[in-house]
Amino acid sequence: MINITLPDGNIKAFEEPVSGLEVAKSISDGLARNCVAMEIDGNLVDLGFAIDHDANIRLITSKSKEGLEILRHSAAHVMAQAILRIYKDAKLTIGPAVEDGFYYDIDMEPVSEDDFPKIEAEIKKIIKEKLPVKRREVIKAEALEFYKDEPYKLEMLSDLDDGTISFYEQGEFTDLCRGPHIPHTGFAKNIKLIKVSGAYWRADPSKPQLQRIYGTAFFDKKELQDHLTFLKEAKKRNHRKIGQALDLFSFHEEAPGMAFFHPKGMEIWNALLDYWRHEHRVAGYVESKTPIMLNRTLWERSGHWDNYRENMYTSSIDDMEYAIKPMNCPGGMLLYKTKPHSYRDLPLRIAEVGLVHRHELSGVLSGLFRVRSFHQDDAHLYMTADHIEAEILAILNLAERMYGAFGLGFHLELSTRPEKSIGTDEQWETATSGLASALDAYGKKYELNEGDGAFYGPKIDLHINDALNRTWQCGTIQLDMSQPENFNLYYIDKDNEKHRPIMIHRTVFGSIERYLGILIEHFAGKFPLWMAPVQAIVLPINDDLVSYSREISDVLTNAGLRVEVDSRTESLNKKVREAQLQYVPLILTIGGKEKAAGTLSVRTLDGKVKYGVTHQSFLDTVLPHIRNRELSLDIFDSK
Repeated sequence: MINITLPDGNIKAFEEPVSGLEVAKSISDGLARNCVAMEIDGNLVDLGFAIDHDANIRLITSKSKEGLEILRHSAAHVMAQAILRIYKDAKLTIGPAVEDGFYYDIDMEPVSEDDFPKIEAEIKKIIKEKLPVKRREVIKAEALEFYKDEPYKLEMLSDLDDGTISFYEQGEFTDLCRGPHIPHTGFAKNIKLIKVSGAYWRADPSKPQLQRIYGTAFFDKKELQDHLTFLKEAKKRNHRKIGQALDLFSFHEEAPGMAFFHPKGMEIWNALLDYWRHEHRVAGYVESKTPIMLNRTLWERSGHWDNYRENMYTSSIDDMEYAIKPMNCPGGMLLYKTKPHSYRDLPLRIAEVGLVHRHELSGVLSGLFRVRSFHQDDAHLYMTADHIEAEILAILNLAERMYGAFGLGFHLELSTRPEKSIGTDEQWETATSGLASALDAYGKKYELNEGDGAFYGPKIDLHINDALNRTWQCGTIQLDMSQPENFNLYYIDKDNEKHRPIMIHRTVFGSIERYLGILIEHFAGKFPLWMAPVQAIVLPINDDLVSYSREISDVLTNAGLRVEVDSRTESLNKKVREAQLQYVPLILTIGGKEKAAGTLSVRTLDGKVKYGVTHQSFLDTVLPHIRNRELSLDIFDSK
């Protein structure tokens, strides 16, 4: 007798080995139709796996996160099978499920999105065939023989230990894979190819460049359509396209991964940092600035030379090795040591918008989202153990306030000790407990992210949610008891003895460049008035009014607004339309009537027009809106 224990504690008895599908059918036919795999004693396996002993099982359905991931992994196999049917000489590498979909890296002739319809047509044939997906286990020697003409699979097999190797077969297609997979290809009926890009084999530029074909898959057709609609909206909000259209920034091959900010981009940059500095002054921070290049001795002391060197840019000067800083902390600790500190000085909050450089592979560079040179809105806080909870709570409240200024929500993750780390077990336990205690006091739910902390301490990550409900990791709070030891930091306590301070590393925006990219997409280029690169544009209706329009512009500029005058000899409708395409929040039309009356005709981005606005009334309305950093684009009452 085989006893199968279900998650609710119920036990089902079977007289002989039984598959997951048979267990599901014993419960209900509806459940069986929705099952894609199962978990046996904590291990995911195929639904057809034979259970020959007493076991705890959980059936994985199409409604679960694991089920969707299994579907997408299987969809990668379906896509690869379709490609091999069309492109006979293609060589497969890997095809994992990823967030929101899957991809497969394939050594094949270049393809484009124009080729997707014929690939998708073949995919539909494979789905319609409902090919059973079967697992087959072989010894390594047999696997090597099977893949003797597949160089990438051979290389992957060479990395595996001797022993059993698992294949998955569907029709004429076989792939090297751990599984599990859907029972048959008919489950993958909602597949859509998304994009294609280049990718080096194993992310090594010295190895062949492959075609990385991305797709997505859902069990439900409506969910697929909703996702495609989301992708369409996200494409419209692409920060690179908007950045180019609004003349905000650019990238050049002379400095790959390093953004050039144009004058209009700098207006947004400065507005963002003005706000950042205001909030930090109010929160009791002081601001510092440290050099971007420091010598090897410093990086050895901090641990970066041994733990992070592959991401650092180095140079030799006067027979000494230097590195451009990938982060601000070591310089900040040198700053702390420039004078003695008392317990009365603590907590000490020192902020820095520091320029850092990290070597990212060219294949992963992505606009402002993934760069090699960026500014980190860092801060280093020095404190006693008694301060930890209050300081972390203050940081969380600061982040909540600052994200709220942009209409952004966020959620929290606590990341614990990674495999590669420095510091003692006791230090890590104290630091991790301190972060968890502060999160509990903050009162919002958080996720535990095991093993993803920094090498020098555990951390809290803040993931913001934008207008499309996409998640971005921006802020971080890292508690560090190791670096104060490495740099021999101390303060004089009440007992007149030296004691080690506890240190917090934290950011709110993270990378200013990346945060700006997120905001461009969040607002779709329609920045609130206080951030807009051009806050108002003055449009004279004829050449005779250009001089007067410049006078109005001067008045508004002197009041603190960012103003332009469009004096081109173009129709008023064309100038209005172009200003709207540039998302200028305030379009001011000047005609003879307005000049005579000393008024403005004001058009806002929501399409409303307010006539007869006096200059003073305009400033009395607009300046508080900017000063309060209002989000609404409805600046003037339309009545």
